[in-house]
Amino acid sequence: MSDAAALPGQPRGTVLSGPATARAVNVLAPNASPMTLDGTNTWIVSEPDSELAVVIDPGPLDDVHLRTVLAAAEKAGKRVALTLLTHGHPDHAEGASRFAELSGTSVRALDPALRLGDEGLAAGDVISLGGLELRVVPTPGHTADSLCFHLPADRAVLTGDTVLGRGTTVVAHPDGRLGDYLDSLRRLRSLTVDDGVHTVLPGHGPVLDDAQGAVEFYLAHRAHRLAQVETAVENGLRAPEAVVAHVYADVDRSLWPAAELSVRAQMDYLREHGLI
Repeated sequence: MSDAAALPGQPRGTVLSGPATARAVNVLAPNASPMTLDGTNTWIVSEPDSELAVVIDPGPLDDVHLRTVLAAAEKAGKRVALTLLTHGHPDHAEGASRFAELSGTSVRALDPALRLGDEGLAAGDVISLGGLELRVVPTPGHTADSLCFHLPADRAVLTGDTVLGRGTTVVAHPDGRLGDYLDSLRRLRSLTVDDGVHTVLPGHGPVLDDAQGAVEFYLAHRAHRLAQVETAVENGLRAPEAVVAHVYADVDRSLWPAAELSVRAQMDYLREHGLI
């Protein structure tokens, strides 16, 4: 067994631009950071024999990257006909307006403020383009407007920041809510059990070849962190900053501000359920 196969979700390893499944191609944005990992994965999705493609999460406002995405589609003989957003964080969506200008496409998103055109996105929507089918899966929690896209033909799901290719994601309080996030993870687990999804195409980090394993890991991780936060509060740590310093003592301090968002979401969840 390789090291990658032993990790949650069985990540493929190095994050590279290029084909990930029969229908999905990654173009990695040059915005690597502790929060974005290797950078934002911009996905070009199309049927192999179609001239039309969908782009999911154009990424940051970086003209070179946006033109690289268009060039990758054109090199494959595709015309980008639609732009979709998993959520509105700038590392995924800031470049959407400029990309729409370059590609001549509309932008569909759950949040009306992010849309360009008349159509949005909603739970249960099915996007059909050139024979391609993408099913919209509501996955609030990381943010209120987070969505995933189920790609049945590849038994894959494009997860944005709901599930990452490495590590775990932030519940971005106050917009993100832990109860919603746990429900979203369970919804994704149902896709792996009932719909045969086995591949995660994340917004950051490597592709995961064991979707169910990844989701189970995320659920277990959240339960573990929640128990740690509950214990810390019961032991007298009331300020979120103090809880972070105790619970996330082994985590790089540059990530503590993000961890505090998750801690605040966890403390809200515990209060709502009468546990603290």
